[in-house]
Amino acid sequence: MSTEIGAFEAKTKFSEILRKVSQGERFTVTLRGRVVAVIAPPESGLPPVPPEVLDRLQHPRIHGVGAAEIRAAIEEGRR
Repeated sequence: MSTEIGAFEAKTKFSEILRKVSQGERFTVTLRGRVVAVIAPPESGLPPVPPEVLDRLQHPRIHGVGAAEIRAAIEEGRR
C-alpha cells in the first residue's frame, strides 16, 4: 500500500517521509494530481559490485607507465 502525497508536502516533510520509508512505508508523489514519483524502500539494497570492479577501484593501475615515470611526472609538476 502507498500513501499519496503532494509534491509541496513531500518537500516540506522530506525528513519525516524518509524516516517512514526506512520503516517500510511507500509514498506516491503527485504534482497537480498527476503521479510523478514513488518513494519506496529499496527492493534488495544496492546491486552487488562485481569483484573485478572492486579490484580496479582498490588497486588502480596506469597501463604502459611505470612507477619511475609516474614519480618523474609528479616531481616535474612540482617545479
